[in-house]
Amino acid sequence: MIAESNPLLRLFQELVSYHFSSDVGIRDSEVHAYVSNLLCEFCDMEQLYKVRDAAGRPLHDVGEMLLESDPVYGEAPSFDRERQVRKHIGDYTLFFTGLFPESLNHYRLRRQRLESFVDFMKAGKESYYIVSKFEHFEYAKVAPLFARLSKEFEHCVYGLNQVKNDLQEMQHPIVQKQKQLMM
Repeated sequence: MIAESNPLLRLFQELVSYHFSSDVGIRDSEVHAYVSNLLCEFCDMEQLYKVRDAAGRPLHDVGEMLLESDPVYGEAPSFDRERQVRKHIGDYTLFFTGLFPESLNHYRLRRQRLESFVDFMKAGKESYYIVSKFEHFEYAKVAPLFARLSKEFEHCVYGLNQVKNDLQEMQHPIVQKQKQLMM
């Protein structure tokens, strides 16, 4: 977890809460906190690519991650590993479809990847749904959050797209100049 005092986390909390509440009608503080924390965590490349295959190679391809998550026909040695990888797939697809949707087609056109056959929205929504079904023992408390993330996946993507627009606007030279003049 990232410290509440982290200025980047506070910025993400403000933007996510505003856009999720006003633009898409998600007034769920638990969803706001989860998505804000996710944005902050994924600023670290190690977190963004933390799922690794058996050889220790980080997986960048959602298709490969889906194979890695399968405890019956794939590589996952346990259902806990399935949950861990599926949670990451939900996070990863939410992050990219919300903040960098233009990169999805760019990567697909440049490389032959399993990902070319994967619908990011469907994979993310389905992955959060699967995580929500782990509703016993240590996962009982967070299972409802993942059910809501699955149900509202498209709305969360749209809300993150609005966050992205604000972040881009904050970087614009005119906005920077105005801020300097106000100080």
